[in-house]
Amino acid sequence: MAKGFILDLDGTVYVEEKILEGVKESIDYLRQCGHKVVFFTNKSIATRKDYVKKLRGLGIDASIEDVINSNYITAMFLKQKMAPEEAVYVIGEAALFEELQNEGIRLTAVPREANYVVLGWDRQFNYRKLNDAYQAWAANNAMIIATNPDRTCPMMDGQLPDCGSIIGAFEGTTGQPVDYIMGKPSKLAADIVIREILKLSPEDCYIVGDRLETDIRMGIDHGIQTVLVMSGITTEEMVKTSIHKPSYVLPSMKDIHQLQIS
Repeated sequence: MAKGFILDLDGTVYVEEKILEGVKESIDYLRQCGHKVVFFTNKSIATRKDYVKKLRGLGIDASIEDVINSNYITAMFLKQKMAPEEAVYVIGEAALFEELQNEGIRLTAVPREANYVVLGWDRQFNYRKLNDAYQAWAANNAMIIATNPDRTCPMMDGQLPDCGSIIGAFEGTTGQPVDYIMGKPSKLAADIVIREILKLSPEDCYIVGDRLETDIRMGIDHGIQTVLVMSGITTEEMVKTSIHKPSYVLPSMKDIHQLQIS
């Protein structure tokens, strides 16, 4: 019986522009066995089309339907929640703006007109943007939505602050948590990937990733089998001390054939 595999990207399939050893062969193996493979990244600074181009450039066959990112999950959420006259103020980079607009989300550059604020990873984040988000919240009671909870993003020579740092700045200002966090490990993300894209039951799916608090937690919270790969940011000590215990731990994606898939 065909299973579904949800593969994280950064730290699982590649790091920056370098594909990790054995990944292409492992993806080919899963597909040859008749399993469904999709890619899911929390990173909001590139579009789904960008990821398709990158994967193909690394020798991995992918289409737009195979790729989910936190921007897409955010857009789906807003389409469900927003009234036609409502608008969104966005902190983020060009990819986030583009993907929200492509899904028909009405944006505004005026914070006090915003009914929603979307916080994404923004490498030009500054005090003005923080103040704009705060004013939308304080003056207009705007709902605050973050694309993803990742504190950092892995790079070849270390890590960079991700959207979690911007969430921290906002919550430090208001003294309250943001209203919703999209992407992994949210229920909305799990439902879209499992029910709408893979069209399988959770127990027939595996999520493969390098982060305990996003990839592995999403699987645990929503009944998906979990595979932690040690090719990204997670260390053995983190596995020992975490409350999020994966079903399987592998050195990397190249060892995926070791799973007892039934």
